Amino acid sequence: MKPAEETVRLFEKDCFATDNGAVIDEVDDHYARCSLHIEAKHRNAMGAVMGGVYFTLADFAFAVAANWQEIGTVSLNSEIAYLGAARGDVLSAEAVCVKNGRTTSYYRIEVKDGQGNLAAIVNTTGYRKG
Repeated sequence: MKPAEETVRLFEKDCFATDNGAVIDEVDDHYARCSLHIEAKHRNAMGAVMGGVYFTLADFAFAVAANWQEIGTVSLNSEIAYLGAARGDVLSAEAVCVKNGRTTSYYRIEVKDGQGNLAAIVNTTGYRKG
């Protein structure tokens, strides 16, 4: 489902991610898909996409999936596995809730390149404050 304007406005406050080009493409119950157009500023000295770009996009997708209905979930732990260099000019991150408990949650975020290849996987444990 396309994100509502209120959701987009709320997450515009995630300035590091949005200033670096991250946008919300789709949201649903404990789910989000976000993307980013790769620019020169996203590349390292070897011309590949910096690892922090993959992680930033994945973290943004987690934040949207876990908080778009009710703010209050933060990341307790995240772990990333880089699986391959991105091809094309777009990255997308799809966050799916694997378990949503009373105070903790667990999300799996797949980061894919513009050709649909899996470039990274992030596993994040969330904690619901309050």
